[in-house]
Amino acid sequence: MPQTPHVEKHFTSSETVRDIVIGMSDGLTVPFALAAGLSGAVTANAIVVTAGLAEIAAGSIAMGLGGYLAARTDAEHYASEFEREVRETVEMPEEEEAEVAKVFRAYGLPEETVQTVVKAILSDQTRWVEFMMRFELGLEKPDPSRARRSATTIAVSYIVGGLVPLIPYLVLPTVTLGLIGSVVVTLLALLVFGYVKGRFTTPRPMRSAWQTVAVGGLAAAAAFLIALAVGQTG
Repeated sequence: MPQTPHVEKHFTSSETVRDIVIGMSDGLTVPFALAAGLSGAVTANAIVVTAGLAEIAAGSIAMGLGGYLAARTDAEHYASEFEREVRETVEMPEEEEAEVAKVFRAYGLPEETVQTVVKAILSDQTRWVEFMMRFELGLEKPDPSRARRSATTIAVSYIVGGLVPLIPYLVLPTVTLGLIGSVVVTLLALLVFGYVKGRFTTPRPMRSAWQTVAVGGLAAAAAFLIALAVGQTG
């Protein structure tokens, strides 16, 4: 009988999801808190929208730059450790060889097999160093385009998330109605965002959805209360 091919389905874009989560989470909460805080101090929707757009522009640039610098730091750290491992394979090859063998002994392989595999790895210095980077230091070679992609993903996610709380102020006639609409759409957006995120990262997407609503809602509420308190003291 013909056999059905075994196809493994694994999610491998965790870095991209992380960037989207960072950008979208902040984008949904920070502009909402700003708009909500202004809603108690102004009577014109245009002022709330203008301030919100200014914050989105500044926030997306800052968040994107942060993502870029973080990814660049990871790449520079990997390069520095790679150079160190290259030197160690030249200056102390016996110690490095013992570390390679130690990795395979930890898996319970027979000593004869361990020595065979170790010799195969040590026959190529680049392969040897890359093995040490991964199994001794736990470092994966970063994608050269990671920094630019991370910055773009975070910034765009922040912009998309930040526009959501402002939409009600664009379509509703008063600031009060805009605030109510902003609360509703922001919570719904957090729910949908959490569910979609959970579909990729966990077997329980609804739990992820409610957790995102709870965390994002608390963050937005805290920011709103702080903004309101500052506005009252001012």
